[in-house]
Amino acid sequence: MTQPADATPGWLLGNGALGGNVQTIWPAVVCKRVDGFRPTFVRERWTTPDDDFIDVDWLEPAGAVTIDTPLLVLFHGLEGSSASHSVRPYAQVAQQLGWRFAVPHFRGCSGHPNLTARAYHSGDFEEVGWILDRFAARHAGPCVAVGISLGGNALLRWAQEAGESACARVEALAAVSSPVDLTACGHAIRRGFNQQGYTRMFMRSLRPKALQKLQRFPGLFSHEKMLAARDLYDFDNLYTAPVHGFRNAEDYWSKASAKPHLHRIRVPALLLNALNDPFVPAASLPRPAEVGPHVTLWQPSRGGHTGFTAGRFPGRLVDIPTRVLHWLRPQG
Repeated sequence: MTQPADATPGWLLGNGALGGNVQTIWPAVVCKRVDGFRPTFVRERWTTPDDDFIDVDWLEPAGAVTIDTPLLVLFHGLEGSSASHSVRPYAQVAQQLGWRFAVPHFRGCSGHPNLTARAYHSGDFEEVGWILDRFAARHAGPCVAVGISLGGNALLRWAQEAGESACARVEALAAVSSPVDLTACGHAIRRGFNQQGYTRMFMRSLRPKALQKLQRFPGLFSHEKMLAARDLYDFDNLYTAPVHGFRNAEDYWSKASAKPHLHRIRVPALLLNALNDPFVPAASLPRPAEVGPHVTLWQPSRGGHTGFTAGRFPGRLVDIPTRVLHWLRPQG
């Protein structure tokens, strides 16, 4: 399918690094406050096979639900939730289309600490597979999935591992602003403004959650080292990697990255990445020769990280979700 033209307006400062940061921050700070859409969710709690839980938020449907009603399952990004500014536009478009819409929260991201030492990570394809199995068991109509940032990489890793069987769970999927090369992205977010801005924001959320786990599971990691952790590399090296079965941060980033395995995907998959994303370097993005025939690449020059604002000042966020869902809809 033909790649859509850039929708990001010129008043958001264009294609360069400054524009990428503005286009990332503006939607989170401004657009979400003026878009007027306030979704109403109903929460379910699912018990996992290891006696933990996943909280799933269902959007209240706008009309009648039939056996043919499509379901959109959205996997949020790092420390995201159903309240994230990047999630809400997909809920809005799904409701306009008359689809069901659900957000399964990765462990610890629903506002309630989970019960086990493990949390979630960018390559957590086993958890994604279990979640999609649950949706398939209860929804008779077509199902499509979208993953935002970390959630998109995890969704792609699931599709790669599932192979042909992925088509029995979803009819198509999309990964938006996903760090498919975790090593490149992990180093990019440690530099300059990324370190001072985005990394500090993530660490303000991740560190307290990890320390809360340490209280419940003494000896899980060093309290002093966690307090001294400066960035996601330190956090992944100390907590994410060892708790989830990886040797260290480098091993985790290497094995969890979706980019090396995109040729294994056997379900229609869309990868959308802006070339000026501040911490997903354009040079790290896959090229057409690196993906299989089931994968479509959209790489607009503007949009930042999960930004993709469109229209007149102050901008709207539904344009790219509309394009993504219309790409998914013919598949289902």
